[in-house]
Amino acid sequence: MRNFDFAPLYRSTIGFDHLSQLLDSIVQREQNQPSYPPYNIERLGQDDYRITMAVAGFTQEELSLHSEHQTLKVRAEKSPDTAERQYLHQGIAARNFERAFQLADHIKVVNAHLENGLLHIELRREVPEAMKPRQIPIQNSRDLLMAAK
Repeated sequence: MRNFDFAPLYRSTIGFDHLSQLLDSIVQREQNQPSYPPYNIERLGQDDYRITMAVAGFTQEELSLHSEHQTLKVRAEKSPDTAERQYLHQGIAARNFERAFQLADHIKVVNAHLENGLLHIELRREVPEAMKPRQIPIQNSRDLLMAAK
């Protein structure tokens, strides 16, 4: 396991002390998380992203998405197969899973759809107006004195 030294970061930033905890939890989660099902993460634009997961064999009712506290959880619970089957080879992995994705600030899930065995989850960064950069006018002291009179 790698250890990161965030001391240089703390000298020039304010309010990012949670960053080391976040990175540690991601490293821990990735070490314990299985690789099933396979997925892609795409950047579609400056503020738009897509997660595509290969979930062949699962129905829409067996899949669920939950977004809470900057974490997106994708869960699948396969209904028990009651049919009597005799497999000569069983290579299709239709097992239950739960995969978690850590989301950055202001990332929202805007859409999810299932198509051809692929679950597409659309995400968008929606920064509130109050947090967007704004120009602050600089006044000179003469104007301030005139406004006070």
